Amino acid sequence: MKLNELRDNAGSRLKSKRLGRGIGSGKGKTSGKGVKGQKAREGVALNGFEGGQLPIYRRLPKRGFVNIFRKVYAPVNLGALEAAIGAGRLDAGQPITEESLRAAGLVRGGKVSGVRLLANGEVTRPLTITVSGASAAAIEAVQKVGGSVTTTVAKAEQPEQAG
Repeated sequence: MKLNELRDNAGSRLKSKRLGRGIGSGKGKTSGKGVKGQKAREGVALNGFEGGQLPIYRRLPKRGFVNIFRKVYAPVNLGALEAAIGAGRLDAGQPITEESLRAAGLVRGGKVSGVRLLANGEVTRPLTITVSGASAAAIEAVQKVGGSVTTTVAKAEQPEQAG
């Protein structure tokens, strides 16, 4: 094969429709834009325009408040932790951190501020876990089998959970 023989794959480049090239082309005269008026012109953006009437997005009241600084924590249950250890995705002998939970696939999504350990399920072996937050029941369940849970965020900062 030579450089002058290189070609795109068949059908990979569509030819653009040539507008306004006579009545026989099927896209002549008005070029598929109907007749006259603002929408036949170039650079028209009429989204939400209601012909001079006050648009609905301005008639309706604004409600509520969105906290742009909120922190969202990904929930990880003890049962999911035990299943990941059983499947070999986590090593029970090593300390379990948020990075190892993400690598094991237990935490997904890039917009989470951390991980919160929850008590749904059981653990059967002692684990050393370091996460942003944990419920009291989860800490108790891990300590009952001889493990430890360390939280890195103060209690007041961790109310929300991603679901």
